[in-house]
Amino acid sequence: MGSRVFDNIGVLIHTVDLEITQYLKKQLAPYQLAPEQHLILALLMEGEGMSQNCIAAKLGKDKSSITRMIFSLEGKGYIRRVGCPNDRRSVEVYLTNKGRELREVVNTINTATRELLNKGLTEEETSELRRLLGKVRDNAQQV
Repeated sequence: MGSRVFDNIGVLIHTVDLEITQYLKKQLAPYQLAPEQHLILALLMEGEGMSQNCIAAKLGKDKSSITRMIFSLEGKGYIRRVGCPNDRRSVEVYLTNKGRELREVVNTINTATRELLNKGLTEEETSELRRLLGKVRDNAQQV
């Protein structure tokens, strides 16, 4: 009798995530960035001055994980933290010049990753996949 473990959509999603993570690790290794750190930089490239809480919410990560990643990025010289003038407990995060220099790298990696993952899919299939994965995510959040 065969195992039904691999019939589980969650296992498939997990294995796809592992493959994407391995690909990103290879692409980001020259810059000493982890895939999740790359996401923080990408967010800041869209709009600097986000609070750590905002970054955590956008990435669906807990605040302590975001804090560790931000400390690491700050140590590498890619970002700087500035106390929020309106709330002393809050910290806003900004790119440094070194972080801004990675804009082209981040954009290139994001484009290459998107093209790799969308290869062989029509726009309609990509849209449908996003819709279905959104439903699966919503279901998982109810657990």
